[in-house]
Amino acid sequence: MPLYMDIHNYIPGLTKDGIRVAHAKDLETQGQYGVQYLSYWFNDQTGKVFCLVEAPDMESAERVHREAHGFVADHIYEVFDGL
Repeated sequence: MPLYMDIHNYIPGLTKDGIRVAHAKDLETQGQYGVQYLSYWFNDQTGKVFCLVEAPDMESAERVHREAHGFVADHIYEVFDGL
């Protein structure tokens, strides 16, 4: 299945606790779309968020974010595991 990295440039007011809650909502929603959110990274200085996700396509990954919490990514890139 394709692997994607999505990037959220800035989500106003987002905190470490807030991103944990949002990720948990992704995990609750992902199964409906054949998606698996694997990990996320959050820079609390800049407000940037990076999410690593396996999904059938970019649209499915975005659909999970939109439905789970409404924080859609500014960019989604297909990536390949370098291991």
